[in-house]
Amino acid sequence: MECMSRRELEELQLERLKALVDYCDRNVEFYHKRLRAAGVTGDKIKQLSDIQYIPYTTKDDLRDNYPFGLFSVPMKDIVRIHASSGTTGNPTVVGYTREDMEHWTEQVARIVVAAGASEESIVQICFGYGMFTGALGLHYGLEKIGATIVPTSSGNTEKQLKFMRDFGTNTIVATPSYCMYLAEAAREKSGEFPMDLYKVRLGLLGSEGCTPELRDQIEKAWGNGFFVTDNYGMSELNGPGLSGECTERCGLHINEDHFLCEVIDPDTLEVLDKGETGELVVTALTKRGIPMLRYRTKDITKIDYEACKCGRTTARMHKIIGRSDDMLIIRGVNVFPSQVESALIGINEIGPHYQLVVRRRNYTDTLEVRVEVIDGSLLERYAELEALQKRVHDRIKSILGIEIDVSLVEPKSIERFTGKAQRVVDLRK
Repeated sequence: MECMSRRELEELQLERLKALVDYCDRNVEFYHKRLRAAGVTGDKIKQLSDIQYIPYTTKDDLRDNYPFGLFSVPMKDIVRIHASSGTTGNPTVVGYTREDMEHWTEQVARIVVAAGASEESIVQICFGYGMFTGALGLHYGLEKIGATIVPTSSGNTEKQLKFMRDFGTNTIVATPSYCMYLAEAAREKSGEFPMDLYKVRLGLLGSEGCTPELRDQIEKAWGNGFFVTDNYGMSELNGPGLSGECTERCGLHINEDHFLCEVIDPDTLEVLDKGETGELVVTALTKRGIPMLRYRTKDITKIDYEACKCGRTTARMHKIIGRSDDMLIIRGVNVFPSQVESALIGINEIGPHYQLVVRRRNYTDTLEVRVEVIDGSLLERYAELEALQKRVHDRIKSILGIEIDVSLVEPKSIERFTGKAQRVVDLRK
C-alpha cells in the first residue's frame, strides 16, 4: 500500500470515498441531513475532486452532537472510546469498532517502521495513558511489529531514567519537550549514572510541534546517535498514525489508503492547488465507528506528492506550521483561552481581563495566567491574596488538566483592546 502508483492509489481512494459517502448517508443522521442538503450521494462522486461538494465537518459538530450523536453503529459494536479535553463546553468523543482498531494499529505500525522501529525495539512510552489517544495508539502499533513495550506513562522522571538504564530502553515515545527534559535530567546525574548507561537511539515524538532546531538539540542532548522522528494524528481521525516521518525526514508520509487529504484556504474555504500552504482537511476513508468527512483540522501545512527517496510513494505533509485558530498546545495538551475564561467566571474578587503568557523553560512549555484583582488593596493582604491565588489556580487546573502559574496583578494593568482582545503572549520564540 505504501508503494502503490499514484494512479492505483487514487482509484482506491475514489472507491473508498464513494462507499464512505453512502455509509454516512445511511448510518449517521447528521451526515444524512448534510449530504442531502448539499445534493451529494455516493453515485454522484465521479472523481476525487468531487469531494469539494461535500460539506466540511468541524470540531463544533462533534461537540454539538456530544457524546454519541455522530456514531454510526450501536454501542455493542464499539470496543473503545476516547475523548479530548473540552473547552468551555463538551469534549470531543470518538468511538472505535473492532475493524477501526485493526486499521489504527496498522497505520501506527507503518509509521514506526518507517521511522526505524522493529522487533528489536524496547520502547518506553512516556505519554499519559487514559482518554488521550497517543499512548495506547503507539502502544498497539508497536506491539504489532513485535517491539517490547515499557508502558511507564508520563511523569516520575527519576523512575523513567532508572527503567531506561535497567531495561536497556532503546526507543522513547514522548512529547519533544519531555524527551528533552529527560535528557537534561539524565545529564544532571551523569556523575552517578554516566550517559553511556543509556541505550536510547530512537525518539518517536509527537503530540506537540517539534521544530528542526529543537530536534537537533534533543539529539545532541542524548548523544550516541539518537535519532528523532515526528508523527501526526488526532483523536477525531483515530489518533497517531495519520502520518509520520521516515528515516529520510523529508516530510510525514500520509497513510493515503486510509486518509484523503486536502489543503484549503482557511478564510475562503476554497481547495488550494497541490503544493500550496493552507489548512489541512482530512477524510477518514476507512473509519466507521465515527466516520469523518472533510474534517477541518485547523493545522497549517502543505503536501508534497513526489515519491520519497525511501521508496514510499505516499504523499508527505510538511511539519505543522501553526494553527488557523487560537489554540495553544502546552506539554501536549490543547489549551484554549476560552477555557481559562470559563474558569475565571464566578470568582468575584477578580476582573474579566486576563492574559496567558507562554514560555519555554528547560525545553518545557509553561503557562502563566495573569489576572487582575478588583480591589488593589488585596495585594497587600497576603493571607487573603494567597488563598485567592490558590482558588484561581485550582479552578483553572481542574479544567486544563495541567500545572499552571497564576499571577494576581493590579487593577487595569493588563492591556485593553478596542478590537479582538489579544489574550496570548507567546514568548517561546
